[in-house]
Amino acid sequence: MSLRPDLAIIAANVAPGSRVLDVGCGDGALMAVLRDTGRCDARGLEIDPANVATAVSRGLSVIQGDADTDLRDYPDASFDYAILSQTLQTTMYPHLVLDQLLRIGERAFVSFPNFAHWRVRLSLLWGGRMPVTRLLPVAWYETPNIHHVTIDDFRAYVAARGITVESAWFLSGDQRTSAAAANFRAEHAVFLLRR
Repeated sequence: MSLRPDLAIIAANVAPGSRVLDVGCGDGALMAVLRDTGRCDARGLEIDPANVATAVSRGLSVIQGDADTDLRDYPDASFDYAILSQTLQTTMYPHLVLDQLLRIGERAFVSFPNFAHWRVRLSLLWGGRMPVTRLLPVAWYETPNIHHVTIDDFRAYVAARGITVESAWFLSGDQRTSAAAANFRAEHAVFLLRR
């Protein structure tokens, strides 16, 4: 199974045999890879009932729930990794969701689209309109994104909160790019965090 590039990075960096919670797991693609190739105990939380049904039909342990309200029900340090991929910007209270991730997981992977990418900036500058790109494929009135985060915003946030960035990966298209000028050059970011 071919994973989205950010999910492939996460899958490659989760230690085999880990306990994993994938928050906003979609159809369970990452969980299936972690279970099948990494021998991980992978659990999922997903808001969309159709995605929950698809994941469960794959034999995955996924429950329907909302990251904004349901993470508080998990005990402290109950997972080695908590994963939030392309979901942070869709939550009502991203700062509280991040706190919960780092409470229930020893480490947390967080990936998100970078709203400061040069194509996004150019679209606003020249067209004066919110961009529609391959990674942001819907018009402003249809998007689930409610918090437009940039790489530099996220770096400043974790630094101010005393959160340690163990690793970070940046993607331009489907290819990795360097951290140099990532806020301008990267379309997508993946961070591995811990307290």
